[in-house]
Amino acid sequence: MIGVGRVAVIREFLHAGQERATLPGTEELMTTAEFITALFCQIADPLSGIPTHPHARLWPSEVVALGLLHALKGVGHRPFYRWLTRDYRPLFPRLPERTRLLRLFRAHHDWTQAFLAAPTVPGVIDTSGIVLMHPIREGRSPQQMGRKGLSNHRWMVGGTRCLLVNQYGLVVGWDCATANAPDKTLQWLIRQVDGRMIVLSDTAFHAAEGDPANLTLCRWGEWEDRILVETVLSMLTVVLHCKRTIRLKARVVLPPQVVIMLW
Repeated sequence: MIGVGRVAVIREFLHAGQERATLPGTEELMTTAEFITALFCQIADPLSGIPTHPHARLWPSEVVALGLLHALKGVGHRPFYRWLTRDYRPLFPRLPERTRLLRLFRAHHDWTQAFLAAPTVPGVIDTSGIVLMHPIREGRSPQQMGRKGLSNHRWMVGGTRCLLVNQYGLVVGWDCATANAPDKTLQWLIRQVDGRMIVLSDTAFHAAEGDPANLTLCRWGEWEDRILVETVLSMLTVVLHCKRTIRLKARVVLPPQVVIMLW
């Protein structure tokens, strides 16, 4: 599912500019500029049919590419914009002002739906927690975004991310909720692929009022195929550090299928 070469390229991008020893077989990794160009080429084709406003300064593929670079870089808005304008402004000559770029991320995050994968007969669904703050800080702000809940048997304040993946580990559907929301409230992801997918899940997705016909509940130790979604969630944590997230004023939302398309 995951190519070692592409993982190495992403790690090279995340640690660009740092001194490190050259590993055997990695002497000719692509530069960051080549990585950005290759990333843009993969994004451009699926978004070619989206109309562009006559006054827009960026193409839809440029907006999505910049949003993905922001996520891969793993820093705040200001450091990312400084890095982009200082080192790679020639690649985006019509780059708008920083706050305008963040508004574009927020307004057009639905463009990433073009990268959702097609369902396959077997599929897996699972959730993962996103920590926004330490539990002791809960309730200090009237604009608190997250809620207290359990993740991996630990209390946290934040949200939960749910991924529905096909047999190749590609994201078919996704949703987010607060950390106190039970997994059964996300059953609509399973119902929307009824007749096309048999979805494996743990018992947390069981609802007393009834389960979707295409849902197969797996008890502990059953259906080892479910480890696939755990691998995808762990890669999101390693690459994008999605387990812990700072509160962003622009509330940029990058769906996970933008990252999964790299694999």
